[in-house]
Amino acid sequence: MYTIPGHHHISMITKNAQINNEFYQQVLGLRRVKKTVNQDDPSMYHLFYGDLMGSAGTELSFFEMPMAGRTIRGTNAITQIGLLVPSLESLEYWKKRFEHFDVKHGEITTYAGREALPFEDSEGLRLILLNNNGEEIPEYWAPWEGSSVEQKHRILGMGTVEITVHYLNRTARTLKDMFGYTEAARSENEAIYQSVAGQVFGEIVVKQQVGPSEKPGRGSIHHLAIRVKNEEELSYWDKVVKDCGFQSTGVVDRFYFQSLYFRDSNGILFEIATDGPGFTADSTVEELGGKLDLPPFLEARRAEIEAKLKPLD
Repeated sequence: MYTIPGHHHISMITKNAQINNEFYQQVLGLRRVKKTVNQDDPSMYHLFYGDLMGSAGTELSFFEMPMAGRTIRGTNAITQIGLLVPSLESLEYWKKRFEHFDVKHGEITTYAGREALPFEDSEGLRLILLNNNGEEIPEYWAPWEGSSVEQKHRILGMGTVEITVHYLNRTARTLKDMFGYTEAARSENEAIYQSVAGQVFGEIVVKQQVGPSEKPGRGSIHHLAIRVKNEEELSYWDKVVKDCGFQSTGVVDRFYFQSLYFRDSNGILFEIATDGPGFTADSTVEELGGKLDLPPFLEARRAEIEAKLKPLD
């Protein structure tokens, strides 16, 4: 039986790719590892940020939708992204950095059993820095030395992702019974699940909240992608998803990885994505994120696509 080794990436909506590009590179110090387009609608940017190579588990991705309205927060949505930093000292460093860049943020607090610092980007996307406290991270995560953030305080990768739902037990069954996540903690209205027991890099907090569902817009989270190693494992999970009564898209070739999508019983959109071939499929490590990369099936339309996109840099 296959298991899920952690998060792969998480995808959000931005109204303005230029502002987004500046924030995630210049303020958060992440590397833009891929500048490409939405493969289903190549008139809009699809930007990826992460570590040196955009390793699985470090990737934040954004679809630019210039017509996006504001998000009306509610339930049945992915509601917060945890990012790991090395220490409590790092949280203090980031608090001062957020003050310097006028980033909306709270006080250092505790979240899911860890010291934490909540903040938002300019579009209201909710994120939270988490103290990794020297704990294990995937061995292939590689720091990007071009970051403007001090080396000892740089963001390591993704940590706890928060999902808010109307019916906690429905999403709990998806994670625990279908994917084999471990239930690390449970109360009446909240539970913590880990794809690898004891490890935060595959952790999901599920909160129960009754009320209207979220209406997505700028700063909302579109989907969470979880990792599998290869196409063989992906095909296995495609069958599992269907056997559990969910509607799968079937395997889709995204060139940088293969994946499938489905919605759970609360309407949460999950993607299951392979580790490879990765973002170096059409770029060297040094070139990552520097130019507009297109998957082969869109290359013939490069001139048309580039004419519709505003320069980012």
